[in-house]
Amino acid sequence: MDQITRAKSLGFSAERLARIDRFLAEKYVGPGKLPCAQFVLARQGQVVHQTVLGQQDPERGVPLADDTVYRIYSMTKPIACVALMTLVEEGLIALDEPVAKYIPAWKDLGVFAAGTGPYLTTPPARPMQVVDLLRHTSGLTYGFQNRSNVDAAYRKLKIENMFGEHDLEAMIEMLARLPLEFSPGEAWNYSVSTDVVGYLVQKVAGKPLSDVLRERIFEPLKMVDTGFFVREDQRSRFAACYDAAPGGKMKLQDDPTTSPYLKPPALESGGGGLVSTAADYLRFTTMLVNGGELDGARILAPKTIALMASNHLPGDKDLTELSRSLFSESTNAGVGFGLGFAVVFDPPKTLIPCSKGEFYWGGAASTAFWVDPVEEVTAVFMTQLLPSSTYPIRRELRTLVYAALMETNG
Repeated sequence: MDQITRAKSLGFSAERLARIDRFLAEKYVGPGKLPCAQFVLARQGQVVHQTVLGQQDPERGVPLADDTVYRIYSMTKPIACVALMTLVEEGLIALDEPVAKYIPAWKDLGVFAAGTGPYLTTPPARPMQVVDLLRHTSGLTYGFQNRSNVDAAYRKLKIENMFGEHDLEAMIEMLARLPLEFSPGEAWNYSVSTDVVGYLVQKVAGKPLSDVLRERIFEPLKMVDTGFFVREDQRSRFAACYDAAPGGKMKLQDDPTTSPYLKPPALESGGGGLVSTAADYLRFTTMLVNGGELDGARILAPKTIALMASNHLPGDKDLTELSRSLFSESTNAGVGFGLGFAVVFDPPKTLIPCSKGEFYWGGAASTAFWVDPVEEVTAVFMTQLLPSSTYPIRRELRTLVYAALMETNG
């Protein structure tokens, strides 16, 4: 089946899908704003369109390939959250349990009131629950937020440093010595919460996080190129990563031949540590859009996926009403947060074509995915440019995709 026939059979205009390639080439890759761009769009589990542009290693003139390996940063988060939900389904942990049940040293965590250490704290209104970690209402933060005395302490201790000397256990111990930014459930703040999810997965399963992810997700889904480091056999496919520079330029941030990703990290970060390929991540998102199953491998039940893809923010509020973060992977009007990703619950407020119940997230190097259960559409975008806020490419891609969707389900 040729590309035009396949697109039409799946409800898309091939002519309009071709706009995606032109757009990415002319606006981003051609002018040197992005080193590369890979975009894969699927409907009903079948690939409708794929774009492969630019170079995986511009310094050495290596062209991008469809099996290039990328740093996916926060696109690790949904994977860690799915792993936790597999344990929830087995009755080994519950969303409403206090986190201190699994991390006793956190039993007396206070809420920041004043100071730079020692800190003046007040008791939280209620204990932190497991669900707070999945939806980022825990009171934890990220050091890069640069907005409070608490995240300054995170920076000083290098809590989020995947390539330092401390492991996940040590990270949890350091967090036990720091106050929360707010009482759990009071606000939404993008944070190391998903690293703590990874720790809970590791502790409850009784084995390293990397082993749990491999056994429960990667092997069943045949995600052969996803892990916490770049294997020897993957090195020739590993992309260079860039920082955005003034004037739409790029500056090399991580050379793939000398990258710390070439060896196992001390800290296996459930919040941002994985490398993957577009094909692997598409298998993960296809499992999600299928209600937890792919090619006979059942990861989660449909009702569990539906629970994860519901808005869990208190009061059914959106992120504009609850967010404390200066940084976020999304534009937030009409968007809530589920158990591991943002969830659209009021499409008109987003000001872009989308479906109610669509869920998505992205990574710091401008990677992104979305899952639309209504239209049975899933998409994965890969590139390597920090920070993700440099260009509005995620919104642009969604607009281009839905402009090409001619036969809708809702």
